[in-house]
Amino acid sequence: MSSENSSTNQALHLTQRPRRLRRTATLRKMVRETILTVDDLIYPMFVMEGESTKIEIVSMPGCYRYSLDLLLEEIAAVSQLGINAIALFPVIPEEQKDDTATESYNSEGLVQETVKAIKNAVPEIIIITDVALDPFTTHSHDGLVDENGKILNDQTIEVLVKMALSQAEAGADFVAPSDMMDGRIGAIRQALDAEGYINVGILAYSAKYASAYYGPFRDALDSAPKFGDKKTYQMDAANAKEALKEIELDIAEGADMIMVKPALAYLDIICQVKAATNLPVAAYNVSGEYAMIKAAAQHGWIDEKKVILETLTSMKRAGADLILTYFAKEVALMLM
Repeated sequence: MSSENSSTNQALHLTQRPRRLRRTATLRKMVRETILTVDDLIYPMFVMEGESTKIEIVSMPGCYRYSLDLLLEEIAAVSQLGINAIALFPVIPEEQKDDTATESYNSEGLVQETVKAIKNAVPEIIIITDVALDPFTTHSHDGLVDENGKILNDQTIEVLVKMALSQAEAGADFVAPSDMMDGRIGAIRQALDAEGYINVGILAYSAKYASAYYGPFRDALDSAPKFGDKKTYQMDAANAKEALKEIELDIAEGADMIMVKPALAYLDIICQVKAATNLPVAAYNVSGEYAMIKAAAQHGWIDEKKVILETLTSMKRAGADLILTYFAKEVALMLM
């Protein structure tokens, strides 16, 4: 290398110093590209029947199943922390389950009565209700099943529509179909509009993968499938283009917001989805992701708070506008 080239390279090296903008905490904040705030968070919560009961989920330390009275107290507390939205999931007793998920659209069912009570107690909080059959069926699949074990798409949609309408009538702000049946967004939107629920939004689980990260959630609801798996309706973990197809279809059918689930192992999908749409994009920081951080922290292997914030920031950096996370309450306290 000539002395002239060497001098030029040295001059460039001395001129370009990215570390100048990392020199102090104040500088780092000034140029920070991604900011995680409490407004980004949606808190998934579990409700069960009973009174004055709070049961910790063993595989999700710090998360609980609440009876309605204690759930209302917890929602009031998280609302005070600035959390603006909750996603509601029911623990349904075995005696209320059947093969056709009849309880899912009971106007006086656990979900419907819980939504009414929340709206009465904390009217300003946004309630997102899950639209899927697995908590309500004896077989714990997200759809109706024929005698050969096949998940029935169109017949399932008929039940999902009834379920969404009952939740809208109870006062849900958003219904969130998480079942991955083809065409359910359009059917639900049409039914909501026809019944006058034009302001009830749809948060579509558009790219929901058949993931191994859901185990603790299924513990929480006792909703692990009793036979087979969910790979004929949830997406293959290897596919990215298919996610964009699912997103496009759900938007065309009337989704107001779309979701990628899980989040941490699918940051590339979040990024591609964000680039493909102008709708708000949600990411679900699922139970397995939560449980791994909690387990490592309990062993003293990681700095829990720093890892939580880094993990959620990575999801927002990838393109998520909203993050469903069981860490919501902890993060809200960290960000105060």
